Amino acid sequence: MSNLAHFEIKSALSATARWLAAAALAGLLAACALPPLEGRSESEALPTAEMRDTPLGSAVGVLAKEHPGLTGIHTLEDPREAFAARVQMAQHAQRTLDVQYYIWRNDTTGHLLLEALHSAADRGVRVRLLLDDLGHSGLDEELAALDAHPQVEVRLFNPFLFRPFKPLGFVTDFSRANRRMHNKSFTADNAITVVGGRNVGDEYFGATDGVLFADLDVLAIGPAVEQISSSFDAYWASASAYPIASLVTPPSAEALTAFRDRNALVERSELAASYKQAVREMPFYGSLIRKDYSLVWAPAHLVVDDPSKGLALAEPEQLLLHHMTEAVGVPTRSVDLVSPYFVPTDAGTDYFVGLALRGVRVRILTNSLAATDVLAVHSGYARHRQRLLAAGVALYELKPDPTGPASSAARKEEGHRMPGSSGSSGTSLHAKTFGVDMERAFVGSFNFDPRSARLNTELGLIIDSPQLAAAIAQAFDVRVPVSSWKLQLDPESGGLLWIDGAHPPLSIEPMTTWWQRFVVRLLEPLPIDWML
Repeated sequence: MSNLAHFEIKSALSATARWLAAAALAGLLAACALPPLEGRSESEALPTAEMRDTPLGSAVGVLAKEHPGLTGIHTLEDPREAFAARVQMAQHAQRTLDVQYYIWRNDTTGHLLLEALHSAADRGVRVRLLLDDLGHSGLDEELAALDAHPQVEVRLFNPFLFRPFKPLGFVTDFSRANRRMHNKSFTADNAITVVGGRNVGDEYFGATDGVLFADLDVLAIGPAVEQISSSFDAYWASASAYPIASLVTPPSAEALTAFRDRNALVERSELAASYKQAVREMPFYGSLIRKDYSLVWAPAHLVVDDPSKGLALAEPEQLLLHHMTEAVGVPTRSVDLVSPYFVPTDAGTDYFVGLALRGVRVRILTNSLAATDVLAVHSGYARHRQRLLAAGVALYELKPDPTGPASSAARKEEGHRMPGSSGSSGTSLHAKTFGVDMERAFVGSFNFDPRSARLNTELGLIIDSPQLAAAIAQAFDVRVPVSSWKLQLDPESGGLLWIDGAHPPLSIEPMTTWWQRFVVRLLEPLPIDWML
């Protein structure tokens, strides 16, 4: 065979291969078309008049009459109390449960809360469960089985069509898939709600030997609850919320049997028993009825992104950041900020530097490199530290073991770390809160990073409460210096120093490996802030 003939055959085969690859890609893209939303059921939160006829609504109504126009707030810092509050709300709901989360783990506490929803549905409670589709790995069939209950409907926000490997969705539809629903709320009978930073999973409720997240929720009753229910309705009816039945095949009888067997094992576990005991011991419902539940009464209102942000269609005035800026105003005395993923960008750094130069006391707590679970996010924060410190901003970085003394290992360049390039042993900060001028406080899902501002949808409460704002300030006065390293500029070199009060200053990031520091330094100059 001549060289020319060989070349022509090879070219023909190459062209055929390219055509087949293009056809396969076209078929894949076509298969990734979202199902139509026509025929999707319509529903709304329980009307206020009907809410008052429920046991929860009646108890709340008695308290609300004594504090007209105000919202009752109870902070949920203890992880077991936060878990128990959600379960008790499900147990005492009579008409509706509206539940919205970014992450729902396939673990012990995740299972127990799904079972609480299922038990409520068995009593006739209407359950609406809205989950972001990125954060519930391994639960498709179980959620589909729950959705098959006549009192339950499950919807997925910005879903992935190729279920076995969701990351493929970032290839076929990156613009949409990169926008996630980060909101977190749990509302019973439109009478009582829990909102804040916690997702659903063992690491958020103190139920694991691995990384535990230090987090914060608030339980709320009063006018703010209706605002949160209205927001849930908007997300539930949005163009990004798809019934799971249109995406996932109903589980087989064999799969349902496997679920029941696995769930029975979880139910009998020692860990599950301890969390059931926590639910029994929490006095929430009885205290609410007796009117001795610890509540702070204050004006409060919801700040939330319009759900159209999930499709990049929201206008600036529809975004949480716009509403938050209006509600908070211009700080004049103090800002105390807690943010686990603090990526201020140049614009945010300008803002905090400007406040500090005007005499406003600015204190910020975020994760240290040793405590963070995302190295890339730390790189987006690290590059701004020296400028913030030079302007007088106080920076604190949480230790991975904030309750114990700094170990001798922490003073070595190769400190104690969990295996792997990300994540940490001990505790990682996950709470998102701030106080302004000792007058107003925020608790919600919003991280001070570009992803929260521009990509993910977020939710939170602005609470006009000097008591709550003072509690945040007191934490910075008393608890934060003990549980964190305070950063300072070295007066001689201009570099960073980590201070813990008990030992000489450290000039390298404590309890980290050279590899972690190398990765952060490598990422710092890259233009990736918009993704963090």
